[in-house]
Amino acid sequence: NIPTEFALAQNYPNPFNPSTTINYELPASNFVTLKIYDLTGKEVMTLVNENQNAGRYTAIFNGSNLASGMYFYKITAGEFTFVRKMVLIK
Repeated sequence: NIPTEFALAQNYPNPFNPSTTINYELPASNFVTLKIYDLTGKEVMTLVNENQNAGRYTAIFNGSNLASGMYFYKITAGEFTFVRKMVLIK
């Protein structure tokens, strides 16, 4: 069952400590990047950086080495780009 459109779901749990799950969907094969940024816009981690086939995917983000606060996660797949925010509480 292939998705009909790109999607980036809200992470869960949110707030989280120390790890959270990020789900996303691709309607076609693409080169995908999924990156985590802090409040200043500095990239702190890359979760995905590869070609992926159409389908549903899950990425796990572990923030155990980061400070509490708000972070953003951004997906880019072809022309699709989307950003969501998440909160790490220690």
